Amino acid sequence: MYQVLIITNDTTDAKLLQDTLSQAKNGSFQVEWVTRLHDGLARLRTGKSIDVMLVDLSLPDSKGIATLDRLFSIVPKMPVLVLVQTDNDILATDIAQRGAQGCLARDYFNNNLIPQTLSNIIQRKNAEESLFIEKNRAEITLNSISDAVICTDMSGNVNYMNMAAESMTGWPREEAHGQSITKVMQIINKKTHDPVPNPIEWVLKWDETMGLTAGTVLIRRDGSEAAIEDSAAPIHDVNGKIVGAVIVFHDISAAQGMITKMAHLAQHDSLTNLPNRVLLDDRITQAISIAKRRGTQLSLLFLDLDNFKHINDSLGHENGDKLLQSVAQRLCACVRHSDTVGRLGGDEFVILMTQDKQAQNAALTADKILAALAESHAINGHELHVTTSIGISIYPTDGQDTQTLIKNADIAMYHAKEKGRNNYQFFKDEMNVLAVERQVIETHLRRAVAQQEFVLFYQPRVNLENGMITGAEALLRWAHPDWGMLQPNRFVRITEDCGLIVPIGRWALREACMQARHWEHAGLELGSIAVNISAQELYAQGFVGSVQAILHETGLDPCCLQLEIPESVLMRNAASSVMILRQLKNIGIQLAIEDFGTGSSSLSCLHRFSIDILKIDSSLVQGIGRGNNDSIIINAIITLGASLKQRVIAEGVETQEQLAFLKQQHCNEAQGYFLSQPATAAQFAQLLATGLYGKQTCSDVFDSLLGKRYRKQVI
Repeated sequence: MYQVLIITNDTTDAKLLQDTLSQAKNGSFQVEWVTRLHDGLARLRTGKSIDVMLVDLSLPDSKGIATLDRLFSIVPKMPVLVLVQTDNDILATDIAQRGAQGCLARDYFNNNLIPQTLSNIIQRKNAEESLFIEKNRAEITLNSISDAVICTDMSGNVNYMNMAAESMTGWPREEAHGQSITKVMQIINKKTHDPVPNPIEWVLKWDETMGLTAGTVLIRRDGSEAAIEDSAAPIHDVNGKIVGAVIVFHDISAAQGMITKMAHLAQHDSLTNLPNRVLLDDRITQAISIAKRRGTQLSLLFLDLDNFKHINDSLGHENGDKLLQSVAQRLCACVRHSDTVGRLGGDEFVILMTQDKQAQNAALTADKILAALAESHAINGHELHVTTSIGISIYPTDGQDTQTLIKNADIAMYHAKEKGRNNYQFFKDEMNVLAVERQVIETHLRRAVAQQEFVLFYQPRVNLENGMITGAEALLRWAHPDWGMLQPNRFVRITEDCGLIVPIGRWALREACMQARHWEHAGLELGSIAVNISAQELYAQGFVGSVQAILHETGLDPCCLQLEIPESVLMRNAASSVMILRQLKNIGIQLAIEDFGTGSSSLSCLHRFSIDILKIDSSLVQGIGRGNNDSIIINAIITLGASLKQRVIAEGVETQEQLAFLKQQHCNEAQGYFLSQPATAAQFAQLLATGLYGKQTCSDVFDSLLGKRYRKQVI
């Protein structure tokens, strides 16, 4: 029902209008009548709704146009009709300029069209208000987004820009208005720097959506450049006729920079900047193809530093890392530009020698390397001496593919160590005795599965803001009855090769969930239990069902389980990974990318994976404060995690400096030997019972509770 306020001192006029409005269909008008402007103003100040006013300009307390001025000072957008004796065009013009809707002559007061006229006025005013609200909402929304938006008319001249477009182009919207889109938004090809046709031109010509060409660069008004991407689309009127176009774009320079860094990191060792296993494998494969075509040989040298672990343990990782960097520099100086020096990890290096016609060239290079590395290395005031053992395999005699050549060079390297180290050995078939040893390990592994010789240790994750334990990572160990407690690096790769990783992984998952429930029943608060998942486990048939079954069997809340999956595993088959992770996410399980920063995730895939946690790889953490780019990359990952609302956990924290840096950069959580080494279930329960550590690290508490002697002996 519409609310009508009549302000007139003429009783006859007021009653006539009331009668006319009361006869409206459905009784759609409720009329109030006052005789003075003062009373009308008082009614308006109550704040109660009035939809339209009928006002006489000859009132006891107000005369003429000034009456409208006083009314509009309170309700500037209120629809008003002025009551007049007869039609007066001059008066109608004056009141329209003041904001009134028009005049209503006395001759029409009893006209049955008056209700319809008032309804039309009210509805039009409501529509205008709705349109204003929508337009204002759209304006606020467009100015709130980070994407730039530019609209043009049919001539390609700018008629709208949001704030992001102003910032990106350097053009204020007032100056850009009416300018050609090609002037306001100059774009070029990134590689050739040739001008690129603006997609707006295509849209206006063909009335079709058009995307920006890959590699498009925006030239800002000040001459600076920004890589951009997105698309343009036509704007149509109510009849479907094109009346203009809109282009939406955003700056991808930072994202491209991050992708470039991550891509480089995915193919290069972060410590030495040498090619890593991924790039090295690719180059060996290409070299084999060329050698096969040309009928030449190629040599592969597998190097392992002698007694490096002793130097690393006695002088610390910082000195150990600098020694590795020094070794890398000397290796590069010993080879030709056509050769490749790569680091597999730890103290293992591989050298690919191409364009060789005889194996003697590999021997000459090996001699040169032995001499170069034998000279002392000046590291932080220390004169360090290190030698190397080298194994050499030759294509095509020692292998027809990359993996065989690397494997046989590795075997030859172990033979060099057996020969006293600091020497080189060419691969020979009889060296395959090491393969027999591998077979022995596999046999023992199968017995270990049957006899349940595996155990789990637990390493705490700590909140860097309050020092509380937020969860634990379950770590697999092999308690061999004769060989003792074995670390995963001694057997996990073999379990993957012989197909045992899936049953062992499921045992570890069930054991970890059961242990978490035991701690819950004991009243020990644990946020989540993390379990590592390998590629074979993730893609094994029925993996999601087996996880559900284990959760049901153990009674562990799914939100208390965190599955950690290496970045490289997820990217191996991104489409399948998305589907599997979505199923796990629907169960309520937390998902983490392990070793983040060492693989090659695309940002789009990272978003699709529905990941909760990014775990910064320990190799990056070890680089903190060492003058490389690791700190920059860590900061970027933390920022990325915050943007995606993902928790970030740093692995491998071993020094106070690393911990301080991570806290300064607002990393959420951390784990590592500096905080606590892995503990048995009973030992970890004691850690949980201590609660908040204050200034003590978990490691301090571990030592005080369990003793350094046992810690060093077992872990």
